[in-house]
Amino acid sequence: MSVHRVTTRTVPEEPEGVRTPLRGRDAELASIEARLDALHRGRGGIVRVEGPVGIGRSRILAEAAAAARRRGTKVFEGAADPDEQFVPLGPLLDGLLSGEEPLSGAVRLRDLATTPGRRFWLLQELGDRLRETARDGPLLVVLDDLQWCDDLTLLTFNTLAAGLSSHAILWLVAVRGGSVPSGVRTTLDRIRQAGAHELALGALDDQATTRITEDVLGAAPDPDVLRVARRAEGVPQLLVELLGSLREAVTIENGTARLPAGPPAPRALPSVRRRLDQLSDEARELVQTAAVVGGPVTVALLAELLGRSSAALITAVRESLDADLLTESGDRLAFRHELIREAVEAGLPLPLRQALRDQAAEPPPGGAASPGERPGPSAGRASADAAVAGRAGPGDAAEADRLRTAAADLAATAPGPAAERSLKALELTTADAPERPRVIAETIPLLWQTGRAAQARELGASALATAGIAPEDEAHIRLALARLAVPFDFSEAVRQARAGAALPGIPVDVRSRLLAMLAVGLSMSGEHLAAEQVAAEAWEAAAAAGDRSAEATLTTVRSAVSFHRMDLTEAFRQAERAAALADALGVSTSLWVPEALWHALLSHTTGRSAEALAAAEDGIRITGKQGRTAATRMWRMTRSRILLEAGRLTDARADAEAAAATTDDPGPGNLADVTLRYVMMRVALHTGDRQTARAYAAEARRMRTDAAPVVRHFGSWMLALMADFEGRPDRAMAELDEVMTSPAADRPAYSGLVDPADAPVLVRLALRAGAHERAAQAVVLAERLAALNPDLTFLAATAAHARGLLDNDLAPLVRAVRLYEDCPRPLARASALEDAGRKLAVTRRSEAVPYFDTALALYGRAGAERDVARVRRRLRAAGVRRRPSTAGLSAAWPELTAAEIRAVRLVARGLTNRQVAERLSLSPHTVSSHLRRAFTKLDVTSRVELTRLVLHRDSGE
Repeated sequence: MSVHRVTTRTVPEEPEGVRTPLRGRDAELASIEARLDALHRGRGGIVRVEGPVGIGRSRILAEAAAAARRRGTKVFEGAADPDEQFVPLGPLLDGLLSGEEPLSGAVRLRDLATTPGRRFWLLQELGDRLRETARDGPLLVVLDDLQWCDDLTLLTFNTLAAGLSSHAILWLVAVRGGSVPSGVRTTLDRIRQAGAHELALGALDDQATTRITEDVLGAAPDPDVLRVARRAEGVPQLLVELLGSLREAVTIENGTARLPAGPPAPRALPSVRRRLDQLSDEARELVQTAAVVGGPVTVALLAELLGRSSAALITAVRESLDADLLTESGDRLAFRHELIREAVEAGLPLPLRQALRDQAAEPPPGGAASPGERPGPSAGRASADAAVAGRAGPGDAAEADRLRTAAADLAATAPGPAAERSLKALELTTADAPERPRVIAETIPLLWQTGRAAQARELGASALATAGIAPEDEAHIRLALARLAVPFDFSEAVRQARAGAALPGIPVDVRSRLLAMLAVGLSMSGEHLAAEQVAAEAWEAAAAAGDRSAEATLTTVRSAVSFHRMDLTEAFRQAERAAALADALGVSTSLWVPEALWHALLSHTTGRSAEALAAAEDGIRITGKQGRTAATRMWRMTRSRILLEAGRLTDARADAEAAAATTDDPGPGNLADVTLRYVMMRVALHTGDRQTARAYAAEARRMRTDAAPVVRHFGSWMLALMADFEGRPDRAMAELDEVMTSPAADRPAYSGLVDPADAPVLVRLALRAGAHERAAQAVVLAERLAALNPDLTFLAATAAHARGLLDNDLAPLVRAVRLYEDCPRPLARASALEDAGRKLAVTRRSEAVPYFDTALALYGRAGAERDVARVRRRLRAAGVRRRPSTAGLSAAWPELTAAEIRAVRLVARGLTNRQVAERLSLSPHTVSSHLRRAFTKLDVTSRVELTRLVLHRDSGE
């Protein structure tokens, strides 16, 4: 009898850096080898490698580059990245200018790439350099992930490939199959017409799957292991990651890999996790929900589970399809691969998975459904269409009432789901139902709060156009439209509230709220006397109705009136009371969302900057978590103003850009006019960004024609600043004619300027134009404001600064410098230091230098490059030269602001933009803004270069 010895071992870990052989791609490699042979004979061209995610495009490119190097061919390798599309020409420059042997003239090429208006010369220079290099031998230029390339990279690739077609240059590009951006599709069409060789990568055959399994596990697979491996369906990346997840479960017996305990439970896969991280929050939630529900699912069911409308999921669905995670299966969505679905589901906590399964398995409201009608664990992921069967139809009043009640309950904490329930209630309410106008009035604010202002306005307008609408119903709709209009169109808010309040026979509580909104609209519009008169009437109506919501709103109006009267202490006290009232009532009942915005702005104006910033950050965090898109945007606009005046220019610009990127303004965007557009203009002027300043000057010209006086005033001030920037003081004064001659009752303090720190700016501007009377007028206003608010040191500093400029007197300027030391206004303090130094430099040059040095440091920390340059000129005139090392807050990173440094260091650790945003509690758009500026300042074009630089600088080398 023979005895067979059984030897058992576990699967060894793959040695780090060791790559398994390329399997199943012999034909593709042979085709590339043939093109490399032709390249050595002097024939260039283009090879395009296409295939779905995970099919091995990058591996084919790497093998081709290695084969070319073995032949002595010079190789340049670049790759696009979805997080780096803001770097112009980044992928191509990274390939050509990095590596062991970069293309000659790298420094000049980078300069051309980052200099506006030099695109023609960049293309010429790149073409010349490639031509010169090709004369010394054949070139292979590899460009991976073409679908993520920026427009300039695509244009350059098209131009160079066509212009250098007669040279020994082979372009090897890879692109993901399926849906790609239109610019990429145009590029692919052009290279196909130019005769590009195409390699379409398909799934691996069974023999290649078996060999890869043996490569990874170190032994021939038994039938059970091979059965699991075949679940990857020939996709190499999924296959290798799936096998990696089997390592702990596989044992090797006598040279055969087995699964003694059977296949392990599904696990999260690295490639799937990376693709999920690249999605927006909305798309990621959609994919995760679909994973738990199971295979093919309707958009309607996903919308219900996510508490949104099907229309609201359009962008998320498109993003999920573009990411190749989901695919269309008839009228449903399905996962591209079952392994992907399992990996997504495995990444979710078990309680969440179970809750979603239970929710998906529930019968729909208003009807019964058998277990087979909705996907669930016991239904075998059955048809999702039946999940919506038995729903209530039009005319089901009971179901509509239930949905309205649910929407009201959710409004304060979850406006998104509340809006969807309200829309569904509207859908179930027939056109002739008497309650339909009231449902519309309830739906409008929910849509606005969740970022669908245009849809809300259209809904209200169509309702008002309906014949025979009752006055009370019309009043409710106009109240909702007035609330909607406040951030977008101050004059429209006034029009809607005034028309509603004038309707006959409406309840006293509705009229009190309409009058309160009318007062708010007039106050924000800048019609202060009218606002005060309406507010007096509104207080009587609110008292009669016992309406605390109207009281909160009217308290805010009272605060604004006090501010206009220059009593900032009383304005702040009333703002605190309004914010407390609104908070106690709940944000959904507040007529002006939220009153705390005004409180935060006043906190900063009265010297409580830390408190103001904390309130703004809390507002952004809380409203973002609740899904209040409109309120989040308003908070971001508010914070941009606070950051500007606190001397944090980069952060202010990033907030303004983020707020601008989420706009859904169904009107001119008046709140944006007096916040983010004003901020962007001021930042551009401080940094010497002439192009951006001119763009916002064009916006200011539009603002000058607005119906709201305050918007016109802001537009005039912005245009005056622009004229002064361009060296036209007379024109600057002319821009302010309307503001400085408008009726005193409606003329805001400081001639249309909300920020008292601009009084010295106005004095300086008027003196340059020889308008001494206007300069004196500004000084009188500044001194009056300081006298009315003796506890606010900042106002005393501003008044002293303005007086020193008007009288050309050093004493008040020095007093202003001393007073500013205790104020959180670094730019105002720097301006006073500069003016004091300028006065001293006339007769006591050496004494002026410390003033200029301190101003230089403050401007540098703020990132005010134009102001820095001006003070350096003053120092040079005083016989002093300073090294340009004060722009940053870190000795290792003198070019960057603190916010940019934080973002750069996290990116260098391998985090995506979205992960950095989550870590720093910022929006991805803000992170992109920080990185875009950091890349430009540091003269890098890729994350790889950035990481090297971080390692070098932070190591102290």
